[in-house]
Amino acid sequence: MRHFGHIPSMKRAGLFHREPAEFTADSPAHTLATALGATLYSPATRPRLADAVRKQAARGVVSMVLCLEDSIGDADVEAGEDNLVREFADLAAGGTDVPLLFIRVREPGQITDLTSRLGETIRLLSGFVLPKFTEKRGRAFLEALVEAERTSGRRLFAMPVLESPELLHLETRVETLAGIAALTGEYRDHVLALRLGVTDFCSAYGLRRSPEMTAYDVKVVAHVISDVVNVLGRADGTGFTITGPVWEYFRPGERMFKPQLRRSPFLEGSAEDLRTALIEHDLDGLLREIELDRTNGLLGKTCIHPTHVVPVHALSVVSHEEWSDAQDILRPERGGGGVLRSAYTNKMNEVKPHRAWAERILLRAEVFGVAREDVGFVELLTAGLTG
Repeated sequence: MRHFGHIPSMKRAGLFHREPAEFTADSPAHTLATALGATLYSPATRPRLADAVRKQAARGVVSMVLCLEDSIGDADVEAGEDNLVREFADLAAGGTDVPLLFIRVREPGQITDLTSRLGETIRLLSGFVLPKFTEKRGRAFLEALVEAERTSGRRLFAMPVLESPELLHLETRVETLAGIAALTGEYRDHVLALRLGVTDFCSAYGLRRSPEMTAYDVKVVAHVISDVVNVLGRADGTGFTITGPVWEYFRPGERMFKPQLRRSPFLEGSAEDLRTALIEHDLDGLLREIELDRTNGLLGKTCIHPTHVVPVHALSVVSHEEWSDAQDILRPERGGGGVLRSAYTNKMNEVKPHRAWAERILLRAEVFGVAREDVGFVELLTAGLTG
């Protein structure tokens, strides 16, 4: 699979200075963590789930979570498990490539039970999402994951969700973060990325951000995000990829941009027309939040609607300017440090302080590609939407 792989090769060549690289579920963990992109959630009880997975893969989705937790009722868990077993068999029989698939469980025992029930179709599974993760609660989940790996012979990753009240509340946050850091560090090879449960954070205070506001405008939430990145997102080798929070708003219909694209002149390149269209469709807040995610050290995003996927991916592509700066900073002859003017002659690149940033840019460039010098978000978005 590859990002923007649903776009014809000739069109893709016109967009990218360096095209996104192909990867598989067996690629190195650091590649997969960066490549998660917009991770689309779907209830595990969904009828014809296999068909839905294939459909989204054909539209450019590269990671999905099939949820047995908050997205379904307590009485539906057993039916959801049964549905997953049937639908994985359907996917396996189809013989087509599927996205990176994860199952969000409620309890540790579901990990080993589902691994056993999936049988040989476990080869389609990349791992499990672990809810309400803390040091105390998380160990049993990670032990179950290791056991599932042992019995299945399949590499399986954990994606803990940071959403517990202990993490949110100021008086317990430092201790909780330290415990999570210790436990995830102990199981580092098994943890692919950490996910933020911002909806649960808001719920604890009876809050809900409007479509015009981002998670960073909700200060009690923004402070938690900042502290999570501070402790768990460091660039010194101890940190993890931390993904952006879910965006809750969407318009009815999976292809809500399509009518606007067909009748609007911005296919020819008017960024202002596209911006206006996005605001009209309640996505201005989403675009701002994606930018703030990346600025604050988060990569990728939890998504609950297919229309959110392409904007997340379009804004994840590395610009030619970013790539040029990163290349200059990481040249072997710059190993001793120093300061140099950007090739775009608009900023200072200081080699030692900017090195970690440059390394992350090149890793993102590998999986999301580098845009051509004259290609921006407008072109990437419209190409992703129209295929």
